[in-house]
Amino acid sequence: MNILHTIAGGPVGGAERFFVDLAVAFKNEGHKSQAVMRPNEARGRLLDEAGVPHTDVPFGRWLDFKTTRTIRATARKMNADIVMSWMGRASRATPKGPYGRVARHGGYYNYKSFRGFDAQICNTPDLVRYLTDGGFDPATVHFIPNFTPVDPRPALARSDFDTPEDATLLLAMGRLHDAKAFDVTLDALAATPGAYLWIAGAGPLEADLKNQARELGLGSRVRWLGWRDDPGRLLRTADICVFPSRVEPFGNVIIAAWAHGTPVITANATGPEWLVRPGEDALLVPRDNAPAVAAAIAQLTSDKALAARLVAAGAKRAKAEFSQSACLERYLSVFRQVQEARA
Repeated sequence: MNILHTIAGGPVGGAERFFVDLAVAFKNEGHKSQAVMRPNEARGRLLDEAGVPHTDVPFGRWLDFKTTRTIRATARKMNADIVMSWMGRASRATPKGPYGRVARHGGYYNYKSFRGFDAQICNTPDLVRYLTDGGFDPATVHFIPNFTPVDPRPALARSDFDTPEDATLLLAMGRLHDAKAFDVTLDALAATPGAYLWIAGAGPLEADLKNQARELGLGSRVRWLGWRDDPGRLLRTADICVFPSRVEPFGNVIIAAWAHGTPVITANATGPEWLVRPGEDALLVPRDNAPAVAAAIAQLTSDKALAARLVAAGAKRAKAEFSQSACLERYLSVFRQVQEARA
């Protein structure tokens, strides 16, 4: 099948990371997979390394006449069967044509960007509810969870980031944004003597979070790694993954932790509350509750048997429910339904 992805996206983010993973997965399974995207050096490099062709366009506003023309021309040249747009701006720029249009949702976006598309794909059941409540035909709204590629490479050396081998190592990943509650993680670290924290991410709150770490006296125990393209290796290195988001439609980090054998602490935002089985494959704490996060860290640090049970259960679910092969087949099933409906 010939699949064209259109995506504007931000400089970094979970949806943007998953776009790369999915585009590459389609290509590796023998499908023609291409992208029209806003310029991004890191994403472009990953696509180039995987052999996924991409064209850069501005995804601007009123006077951007290039983006839609390029999408239309690229779709025609590659004889696209499906054009899949990622999020609102790319959907608004993706024109009708002799192909199926499928919108991929990872958040609660404005409905009007997606009217007229042949299908909607959501990565959580609550997003399906949101769209059907907004008047979209339930027969065209589909739930497909994300997958995470398993990185076969070994853990990193803690010495790479000046971290003691015998310290409890916490890992927090994601965009440095209020929704991800890195401030809560820092407050929990302050209540966890001797632990170290690696923060793998970038975003608008970086300066504020660094100031908070200094004010809490954590400067010697926090490592700022920036945005990384090796989350699997980071997870293999860490003892505990801390992910207490305030707002989280899904929770890619949880799936990644399960797939790489790291126990995870998360908060009861919409996605994680649906996703995890508390006490079985993750520890679930209330949002905005640093003492609860600190208590969960202490529990996993002291109870190695519990940590091992969470890891085993998470690995089982990652393989059974969130594997790449199962996810791709569900996407392809939706694409075939769209083709049949248009025939």
